[in-house]
Amino acid sequence: MQIRWLGWAGMEVEAEGARLVVDPLQDAGAVFAFLGERAAAITPPAVVTAEAGAVAGLVTHLHRDHADAAALDQALASGAPVLEPRPWGGAYLEEAAVAQADAELTATGLDRRPVDPWTTVEVGPFAITAIPAADGTGDPQVSWLVESGGRRVLHLGDTLFHGWWWRIRERFGAPHVVCAPINGARLTFPHRQPPSTLPGVMDPEQAALAAELLRAETLMPMHYGAYAAPGLYEPVADPLDRLRAASDRARVLELGATLAV
Repeated sequence: MQIRWLGWAGMEVEAEGARLVVDPLQDAGAVFAFLGERAAAITPPAVVTAEAGAVAGLVTHLHRDHADAAALDQALASGAPVLEPRPWGGAYLEEAAVAQADAELTATGLDRRPVDPWTTVEVGPFAITAIPAADGTGDPQVSWLVESGGRRVLHLGDTLFHGWWWRIRERFGAPHVVCAPINGARLTFPHRQPPSTLPGVMDPEQAALAAELLRAETLMPMHYGAYAAPGLYEPVADPLDRLRAASDRARVLELGATLAV
């Protein structure tokens, strides 16, 4: 198995000649487009395009930086499914953060398949399991465990730190690679007020602890180095330095680089 970092939270996983993608991002500038002129001051992440022909697309949650309909449409083979968390529904403010991605995905006509936590779906050579996760603004989220040929990669989306780490390891065994968010952003979005003083996504030390509890061989950081928006989305400073100080499992990939699992 091989994994390729596409930038931000995007991953490409290959095994036995087949590929799938997780949270690919193509139009990184669209994520904060709703801010109008203010968005010009927000630096988006560098990303690379996934290869076409993937047998499945996995979406951890329907925030625009993780659910880019155009990126999925470009990456997927004809008829390939998009696996995503089951929606919860709700009133306008409850659904505000997922409405854009949901509408764009619907417009593509892709084969969207909601998956409940702890459910495993077989696609090509991959066994794909939705793992419970917790979103920093309360929107539905899962992590994805991808297995093939006895190798396991766990993609954590941008989950909070939680208490399912032991259960994940006990059910499936330690992941060979865990791809973890590390920017520890504080969220002050207007539809979630008053804001929490706690990070809305794992910080470097929490990612290091999660990898330790999972007994992962390798911790691959992602979801860092972009989208700083004071008063709205505020990542921690020096996330890679903090991660290296907290964990000897860390393996930092360059954009577009591949890691053998």
